[in-house]
Amino acid sequence: MPVESDKNRWLIAVSAVLIHLSIGSVYAYSVYQLPLQQSQNWSIGGVTFAFTVAIFTLGISAAFLGKYVDTHGPRATGSVAALLFGGGTFLAGVSVHLSSYPAFIATYGVLAGIGLGLGYVTPISTLVEWFPDRRGMATGIAVLGFGAGALVTGPAANYLIGIVGTPATFAVLGVGYFLAMATGASYLEKPPKGWVPETVDPDEIEDVGAYGITVSSDLEELTAREALRTPQFYLVWLIIFINVSAGIMLLSVASSMTQTITGVTAAAAATVVGLLGVFNGAGRIVWASFSDYIGRTRTYAVFFLVQIVAFLLLPRVTTIWLFAGLMFLIISCYGGGFACLPAYLGDLFGTSELGAIHGYTLTAWSLAGAAGPTLVSQVVELTGSYELSFYLMSLLLFVGLVCVGLLHRQIGRVRSAQRHGSKGLPH
Repeated sequence: MPVESDKNRWLIAVSAVLIHLSIGSVYAYSVYQLPLQQSQNWSIGGVTFAFTVAIFTLGISAAFLGKYVDTHGPRATGSVAALLFGGGTFLAGVSVHLSSYPAFIATYGVLAGIGLGLGYVTPISTLVEWFPDRRGMATGIAVLGFGAGALVTGPAANYLIGIVGTPATFAVLGVGYFLAMATGASYLEKPPKGWVPETVDPDEIEDVGAYGITVSSDLEELTAREALRTPQFYLVWLIIFINVSAGIMLLSVASSMTQTITGVTAAAAATVVGLLGVFNGAGRIVWASFSDYIGRTRTYAVFFLVQIVAFLLLPRVTTIWLFAGLMFLIISCYGGGFACLPAYLGDLFGTSELGAIHGYTLTAWSLAGAAGPTLVSQVVELTGSYELSFYLMSLLLFVGLVCVGLLHRQIGRVRSAQRHGSKGLPH
């Protein structure tokens, strides 16, 4: 008999969104750029460095702290994430009030950055377990919250800065983030053992294609340590690294690149940049939901095929909306890659230590965050044009497509080994 639960899985999803909306505010960091430069006389590079440290710390802390989600549960780790991110943001305001740049880096970059990493992975593994019939959609909803965080914080922070000043804005928002994240964390809980959704027949939980979806049928149930010993983990890592590098390369130069290639005004380019945020968020839920129907491996293959074509066409297009349309496609794949990842890791490695495995994989995000922008900036400095960077990225995306093919083959080998009674792990 299936086990019942007093928790509503859709409220679990709402709780996850509350956490991701809060930490997704990091994407609105550019709102603080000019106020900090003007009030503190910090350089543009100095202000940007705090953001870089926060994103880098996100990936590293997710890798090292992901296992605590599996050990201590999402409610406890979500509460710690709320304290770190909310507290770090609040203390960043104190640092600005004291005009201490090192303290600002330590509070916003490191302390809030650790909260970012822990807050990012905390709800994901929980959602995957609550939605075995809609893994992609569920994690897409949460990660959509992360992508949409800037849409909430951007206007709010801009309004507050004009009324109470930059230090108080950090403080007020820090308290708000803490309350929202703590509220979300208070409802988070793993489903009881033996629980299945009402929409799924427990006798058919391993079936593929039932109910018009792909029901959970995990390749293996592995610990994080065991997952790190498999070829499939490193293939997924490379896939994420390449997919993120492509998207973040465009995001880092979207405005200037659009103006240079199409000749539009800065205002028109700013409109395109704003719409990129919409497609980043929409891609997370649309692609992730789509992956529930066609499978995650096929979805990532589509990502790379779409982007290879788009990057090859970009240097040949000068019409603004066709150029923008190609960028929208690429950025939707960028967002979709993040959203499909937790579900894919669950498909490959099971959910027993998904938080830790997800955290390890997010180190690809940290490195890609440096690799993508560095590639395009170096190419433009050497050649005076964006064209070569598009072709180089197309080549890198082709490598990603090959990795998807190799992963598909590896999955087949593991399934074949299981049918013959041997374990999929290497000896």
